[in-house]
Amino acid sequence: MPPPGYTQTLIADDPFWLTAIKVLVIFAGLMLVTLFMIWFERRVVGRMQQRPGPNWNGPFGLLQSLADGLKLAFKEDIRPVLADKAVFFIAPVLSVVPAFVAWAVIPLGPEVSIFGERTALQLTDLPVGVLVVLACSSIGVYGIVLAGWASGSPYPLLGSLRSAAQVISYELALGLSIIAVVLYAGSLSTADIVAAQSTGWYVWLLPVSFLIFAVSMVGETNRAPFDLPEAESELVGGFHTEYSSLKFALFFLAEYVNMVTLSAVATTLFLGGWMAPWPLSLIPGVNEGWLPLVWFFGKTLVFLFVYVWLRGTLPRQRYDQFMRLGWKLLIPVSLLWLMLVATLRVLRAELTTGQILIVGGVALVLLVGAALLIPDQAPPDEDPEPTIVTDYPVPPLDLAVPPTPKRRRRAVAGSREKDPSGETVSAGASREGEP
Repeated sequence: MPPPGYTQTLIADDPFWLTAIKVLVIFAGLMLVTLFMIWFERRVVGRMQQRPGPNWNGPFGLLQSLADGLKLAFKEDIRPVLADKAVFFIAPVLSVVPAFVAWAVIPLGPEVSIFGERTALQLTDLPVGVLVVLACSSIGVYGIVLAGWASGSPYPLLGSLRSAAQVISYELALGLSIIAVVLYAGSLSTADIVAAQSTGWYVWLLPVSFLIFAVSMVGETNRAPFDLPEAESELVGGFHTEYSSLKFALFFLAEYVNMVTLSAVATTLFLGGWMAPWPLSLIPGVNEGWLPLVWFFGKTLVFLFVYVWLRGTLPRQRYDQFMRLGWKLLIPVSLLWLMLVATLRVLRAELTTGQILIVGGVALVLLVGAALLIPDQAPPDEDPEPTIVTDYPVPPLDLAVPPTPKRRRRAVAGSREKDPSGETVSAGASREGEP
């Protein structure tokens, strides 16, 4: 594998025309991937629901996404009267541009030759490449917030506020999960992180970080079951309710490009990037030339399939469940896991294996002892009856429904019984002397 910093030096010598070609290829590729993802999602969800999905336009319905895009382009562009004209126009642009920019630091392959020029399959390699990805994912949400505010309507505003709360919740957990990767790789460069996984992928070394990142990336992209900012059952359409035509298409494009971007980032950080999976990695030459592009996009497609799988199977969460998962589970677990990883790194550098086992055994004994010394929790007292603070007639809170009375037996016509004098009379007849 190349030494740290080699990719930066290699890309720094790229001529302008080669950089322009990379930019055009990445832009065109993301547009095609978006069209493919819309078709792929509809086909997979259709298969899960036992229906064909798009199958009319083009072979297997592959041109359906292109037809939908052309339809959006010819729709009327409507702007509400109360909308802020400038911000209303800038918001979708601000949402989609960072999704494309994040691909500048994602390594797609090793060193190759393009028209005689030696370069890496990466637009640029920055020493802080991971921070660039986090910044782009954060800036993209400003487009959603501004779109809701500039629409001049209550439902888009509620959707944008939900999105702001969502970013605060899940961006923290996502960032904390990446710190463990940076600690093990020793660099913020995405190319160096891929090179550091030549001896083993971080998905096996840091499984907790991977799970937290996977959950957070779904919440970060507003995808089901975390699509609260655009929940049509609660907010009509969320932040893009007032958008139509190409402006709405930009939001649609931003959502799918963000899905592909975070899937590629997860591949880079945890699945070895463009390196071939085991046991294919044992074959000589599989990680050289243009072949690693197949491994990279194959891993990315697995994440995209999981996106679609979640949407087709899980119901939408409530907002309180969504916030509880982010603040009370993902962030505390991320902090504890980060402390554990940092401690193990220090112990591994300063202590021998025997000393680490001794320290771990003592810590385990202390934890077990503490767990045994903690007294059992007393059962909670019954909640007292709340005080009635209104003069409105309220039924008692301990009201119980009375049991259903037994059904009375109806008198059977023709049945007979004996009166005290010994005479037999009908059950329905009146006795002599009775009224």
